[in-house]
Amino acid sequence: MSPRDALPGASRPAAIDIALIERIAARDDAALGEFYDRHSRLLYSLALRILRDAGHAEDVLQEIFLLVWTRAHTYNVAIGPPIAWLVRIARNRAIDRLRTLGSRMRADDTAAPTSMVTDQSPEDHASMNEQWRAAARALETLPAEQRRLVEDAYFLGLSHGELAERHGIPLGTVKTRIRSGMQTLRQSLMSVGSES
Repeated sequence: MSPRDALPGASRPAAIDIALIERIAARDDAALGEFYDRHSRLLYSLALRILRDAGHAEDVLQEIFLLVWTRAHTYNVAIGPPIAWLVRIARNRAIDRLRTLGSRMRADDTAAPTSMVTDQSPEDHASMNEQWRAAARALETLPAEQRRLVEDAYFLGLSHGELAERHGIPLGTVKTRIRSGMQTLRQSLMSVGSES
């Protein structure tokens, strides 16, 4: 189904977006600029919420619109409105970036996320560094099924119902695993705090 096929039944914003995607697929760079103007603030906010770092969120925003430019022809109106497609791309790119950053931090235990680099004193910076590493280590100790749910709830802001649907598990199981995971994290972090 081409984007034009969906225009009659689409809402006005979705119809505008569908027409822009069609133009982008035809290599109209002005359409890409207009599409960027319409959605960049929302997508940047989503990336920033997941990554907690302005520089990485800006990089992800560029990646999103590069993907839009190169893959506009793959958009399928039957799957959902353009904004849902964009949000899916944004979440996936931000999560990929987060995983990459997490891998780097585990490889280099002295690394700090760039969001920690501010005008703070060296002592404050070292303290934040240690807190970040302690949180990352505590998260690593959780069983995989708990860790995935806690990460998705925290970094993606998903509700318990959304998590149940996303992971294909009962709502009660989601609540139990998150509660247990958070209790374990709290205990781990409290024991770290009492040691210092």
